Amino acid sequence: MNFSYLLRTVAIAVATFTTFSPSANALEVGTLSKAVQAEEARLGARIGMAVFDAKDRTRWAHRGDERFPLNSTHKSFSCAALLKQVDRRVLALENVISIERASLVTYSPVMEKTGGQVTLREACAASVSWSDNTAANIVTDAIGGPQAFTVFMRDIGDPHTRLDRKEPEMNEATPNDLRDTTTPNAIVESLRRIILGDVLREDSRALLTDWMINDKVADALLRATLPRTWSIADKSGAGGHGSRSIVAVIWPKDRDPVVVGIYITQTSAPMADSNAAIARLGSVLADALGR
Repeated sequence: MNFSYLLRTVAIAVATFTTFSPSANALEVGTLSKAVQAEEARLGARIGMAVFDAKDRTRWAHRGDERFPLNSTHKSFSCAALLKQVDRRVLALENVISIERASLVTYSPVMEKTGGQVTLREACAASVSWSDNTAANIVTDAIGGPQAFTVFMRDIGDPHTRLDRKEPEMNEATPNDLRDTTTPNAIVESLRRIILGDVLREDSRALLTDWMINDKVADALLRATLPRTWSIADKSGAGGHGSRSIVAVIWPKDRDPVVVGIYITQTSAPMADSNAAIARLGSVLADALGR
């Protein structure tokens, strides 16, 4: 698929829609609502889910304005912030960063094998596609720190998503802590603006999309139940208090795309159960869209 062409075409179709729809019949609201509520009961969790359907510009959400831990879903947006600085020629993807052994943090499968230097392009690829935490910190530092992440989100019209700490502390996910949180409605709209809109230049959008398409750590989530003929660009996350999450742009075959965000938290269920819940919600969504 030529994603540069696809992104340009879809951006024209959806760029003017910026408000939440009062109804979303095309998304079979009743079916989705019952499915999320069933998963909340099964996990003993709080689940937030939001969907934007580019076909008819409708939106649907469950706990859409409640706050949830960002966890590693922030990595796609951190790299979007970096790419924005590349577009402005403040940074260059080939800028080389030195990696000190002391800077390595938990879960850094790519960075721990590097020879001590990495380009910003490589750091973003590792952060988004492999969820590498040291790579994520390199990106965060490059854009100016957590505060710069939050400024970027405000600049693109997101009043809620915030980053306050780096990896791995930002995954603490303590209930009622506003730090390092988002809302399903806010994050889905931000992802729509970045991947389907004009926040980034076309080549930067295509690059970020490719990193998300090449996600190596999310096979047990939405990818497990979506039809194989569909394309998906996603970023998952996990953290304390049973937090599990995913944001994604989904391109059903012969249909306009859908943007989705699912956030699970405050559960004692094992991660495998939360993964299965997200996969089941993906199956319900696929049915609602007409798999």
